[in-house]
Amino acid sequence: MALKRKGNHWYGDDQADIRAEILRYSEDNYAAEHFADAVCPCGGKLFSLAVDDNEGASVRTCAACNASHPMGDSAEFLEDAVLEDCECPCGGHAFEITVGVALYPESNAVKWLYIGCRCPRCKVTACYAEWKNEFEDYRELLKLI
Repeated sequence: MALKRKGNHWYGDDQADIRAEILRYSEDNYAAEHFADAVCPCGGKLFSLAVDDNEGASVRTCAACNASHPMGDSAEFLEDAVLEDCECPCGGHAFEITVGVALYPESNAVKWLYIGCRCPRCKVTACYAEWKNEFEDYRELLKLI
């Protein structure tokens, strides 16, 4: 369980490495402090992902049951969102997904949100999306991942 860099990409052995990638990625911006792994109500842990960084919206679709889930507070922004499907450099579309959030100092309010993914096919691990987020309580937001 450790991130390894090969060429232009980082590679992880399991979902826990997504947290390490989000931490590495966010250290020069707003450092992520709290995390949640995406798990479908059916128990599935692999998803396709569609995002709109400008609107701050994302939807994950379970590879096991095909159910779609807006992530976090994304449902509030989907009407104006133009979602784009994410794709791994290897061409894969199924990911393990972890979300990390940075908070305002001495607060539970979210300042920035990061969506990290790991492709189980080739193990590329990266931050696929990020945006400013003004959710009041990070614990409630992470329950919606």
